[in-house]
Amino acid sequence: MNGYGKVPRPDPCVMELVSRLAREPWTDRPACVHPVLSSVARAAHDHSSSAGRRHLLPLAPRFINTSSVGFEASARLVALCVSTALASGELTGDERRRMAAAHRTALHLLGSEGDPGGAARWWLPAFGRLGWSEPFYRTFVATEHAAEAVAVTARTANGDRDVRLRSLLKLCLATQPKPSCSASAQKSWS
Repeated sequence: MNGYGKVPRPDPCVMELVSRLAREPWTDRPACVHPVLSSVARAAHDHSSSAGRRHLLPLAPRFINTSSVGFEASARLVALCVSTALASGELTGDERRRMAAAHRTALHLLGSEGDPGGAARWWLPAFGRLGWSEPFYRTFVATEHAAEAVAVTARTANGDRDVRLRSLLKLCLATQPKPSCSASAQKSWS
């Protein structure tokens, strides 16, 4: 057996299971999943205990066919993750500044605020002229903001880290349109 996907591991990532269910190549970045949602799932996996990782696996079918373009889905996921991190307290000064800037950018992209925060002041207009703003945000900026927010949430959880991360992941899934995955995949994991 060759390749990463063939190496047995005690705690498979929920995204790897999604790639199997979606009949995609074995990966933790399946194309059928929104990149920000995938980033949240990977971060939740990385910061969960072995038992917590196993509790994420039944969520796998809900990720299928969530990939979409547009600022709204990405910004909504970032706003949710960052709000959760900011509400958890005990952030360092740098974390609080980064989370606040990420939140301002997400709110701006959702049409809630007039001025984007942080580095978005330069890349939104510059990449916008080339039509690259949305893909850049969805693929690079939002994924990093969401992953850091999950890491902060995990770090500040007091003894209930697995529960909080699974709850956050379920909230993120609830913001997505209902996936249209196969009935057999839904039955086998419901």
